[in-house]
Amino acid sequence: MKDYGEIQDMRFTSKEIIKDTQALLRDTSLDVSIPLSKEDQNTLFDLLTYVRYSVDPELSEKYDLRPAVGIAATQVGILKKLLAIVLYDDNDDITEYALANAKIISHSQQKAYLKGGEACLSVDGLHEGYVPRAARITVEGYDLIQGKEIRIRAKGYEAIVIQHEIDHFFGTLYYDHINKENPFMEIKDAIVIE
Repeated sequence: MKDYGEIQDMRFTSKEIIKDTQALLRDTSLDVSIPLSKEDQNTLFDLLTYVRYSVDPELSEKYDLRPAVGIAATQVGILKKLLAIVLYDDNDDITEYALANAKIISHSQQKAYLKGGEACLSVDGLHEGYVPRAARITVEGYDLIQGKEIRIRAKGYEAIVIQHEIDHFFGTLYYDHINKENPFMEIKDAIVIE
């Protein structure tokens, strides 16, 4: 994907994020056609730009962006299966996806969860507890960055982030997975990610 440098007008800022108090966030998203329309390409690029800029302190302040590692189109009121993810590892290497029609085609039985719990741009309230997810997943979808259909084998934190964003396609929020009776109940044989 071409690097356009800094964007003059951000299409999405924190003001466009749909909150969990709005029914739209619980609706199901639709598949998009491949090849992507110009509109869907632009939406994916704008979602990716949001996430890229949100982790830069200067740009996040300039454009009023809450920090994020991922965002789904549903969160800006577009009910299409589009999502963007930007992850940095311990060496500051970047993994980026701008995915259309992403779907999980297989997953491990073993679970994993973030010790500190999950958060979401669309959720302002506090929802503490462990969010059990598959520890390993295989995902297929069209990646705008690579310009082709791809298969991703993800584990650990990356797998959790991808599952969180794909959940948005089905109107599911992270706190829907938390055990209501015992939010911090130990999950047998799960991988705990610090």
